[in-house]
Order: sequence, then C-alpha cells, then structure tokens
Amino acid sequence: MWVSRRAMSASKRARSALTFRIQPADTLQRAVQLGPYRREFAATAQQLRDQWQWLRQLEARIDEVEAQLKRIEREDARAHILSEELSGIGTLSATALVAAVGDGRAFKRGRDLSAWVGLVPRQHSTGGKPKLLGISKRGDTCLRTLLIHGARNVVHRAVGKHDPFSEWINRLRLRRGTNVAIVAVANKNARMAWAVLRKQACGQMA
Repeated sequence: MWVSRRAMSASKRARSALTFRIQPADTLQRAVQLGPYRREFAATAQQLRDQWQWLRQLEARIDEVEAQLKRIEREDARAHILSEELSGIGTLSATALVAAVGDGRAFKRGRDLSAWVGLVPRQHSTGGKPKLLGISKRGDTCLRTLLIHGARNVVHRAVGKHDPFSEWINRLRLRRGTNVAIVAVANKNARMAWAVLRKQACGQMA
C-alpha cells in the first residue's frame, strides 16, 4: 500500500496553499468595495472558500495515510530494514517495495528486479556493436518514480561529501551527468533492496 503519484501531487498543492495562508473570508470582505462587480467577485470568492475547505480535508486525509504508512513500516521488519539501511529509501519507498515484490523470491537476482522496475538501459545493436540507450521504463511506474525521487535526493546530498559512496556518485555525475547518476543510484538501491529482502527471508526460514 502506498500513496499514488496523484495523491502526492495533490499533497504538494495542498501544502502550498496552506503555506501561503489563503483566506477566502478576507476576500469576501473586500468584495463590497468593488461596486458593480461585487456579486461576481463574491461568487468567485465562494468558490475559493470551497476549494480551501477541500484542500484542508485533503491535507488531513494525506496525514492519515502517511501515519498508516509509518505504522506499517514500524510493524513490518522488511520495510523497516529497507528504510533504515538504504540511502534514498524512506517509508513510502520501503512500503511500496514490500507491497510490490514481497520477499523478492520472484526474482533470481537483484538485476532482475531492477530490470522489472525499468531501471536498466535499453540496448540497440548496429554493426554488431551494442549501444546503450535510455532506461527501459518498463514495469511498475509508481515504484520506479519513488526510487528515482529518492535517488535524486541522495545525489544532491552527495555534493561536497568525501565518503566512498558519495565520491562514486560525484565522479559519475561529473563524467556522465546528473540524470545518469540519479538512475545509477536508483538501480543500485533496487538491487540492494532485493538483497536485503532475500536475506531477511532466509533469516526467517533458518
């Protein structure tokens, strides 16, 4: 279970509206100063008030869903380990991974999971020479988007750091560009997530 991209977008709009503190009531009070246009303006202000109430309700619902996801992550050992051990994997991505792939037994290796999500490059051969293209974008679109967003945050935070993982990211970013580095981190996270899930499953069976 996880929030869809539509809900994530709605959450962003709701939080933006709350940040700017839109007050339709104040707008209604100013409408009396607009003379012949006040009726039309009052109608528009009422629509704004209705939208404001809808955004507040949506914000409350999103908070409820986020609380449910955090509870699931705490109670599910697999999701908890993923969010604790892997950079770029938070509550949303961890619960989405567990919901989508379970213990990972459907995949023989980590690369198979990465390919299923659509994070491996497509290939095209010309004259017997393979040429790597963009990622395949196959499989679970929502899960791929979550992994990409998490990886983007990791890549941005790696700037100026000197630990081995950050230095690998920075070298790749300078050599191949930011987008390639982001996809590479997402690919690595998918593979590592598979390894964590399989290790956890084997530990429970032992």
